Amino acid sequence: MHIHGYAWLGEKKAFDNEALRRPPHPEPPLPALPGDTAGQRLVERYREIVAEFDVTDLPPLHTAHWLMKPASMVKGTWAEPKEAGEWLGLQLAEFAPRFASEGEREATRLVLLVKAAAERLMSGGDVSLGHYLNGTVFHSVALVTCSPNCGSPDLPCPIR
Repeated sequence: MHIHGYAWLGEKKAFDNEALRRPPHPEPPLPALPGDTAGQRLVERYREIVAEFDVTDLPPLHTAHWLMKPASMVKGTWAEPKEAGEWLGLQLAEFAPRFASEGEREATRLVLLVKAAAERLMSGGDVSLGHYLNGTVFHSVALVTCSPNCGSPDLPCPIR
């Protein structure tokens, strides 16, 4: 097993587009009948999701689905949970001064988050954290176990 790290920084409005944060359903909707504008919109939305999910850097709703994204989105790979936790700590330290919530900036809290993340990774779990930053920006960071992922063992490693 190894661990991949992912990070995303962007507008909260983009993060709220949940349709692009989940993989497309394996069965497409039925073709729309002439004049069925709702059905046509559904088919168009499905095509958009098929085209965009694999290439958008938006954090997926299910953390393990990061493994479905291109290898270029992997920010780091580690064999040891402690090393992955250290990267997480660096991510949090970099953005903590901009966290919208003063309580989330507290150093002891951040240290405990990193420690808990390393423990979770040791047991084969994934870690996903997100913070609102000042303004309308959201920061997401994830650590995903790979080869296999315990929650989604059928997902292949994005780095071959």
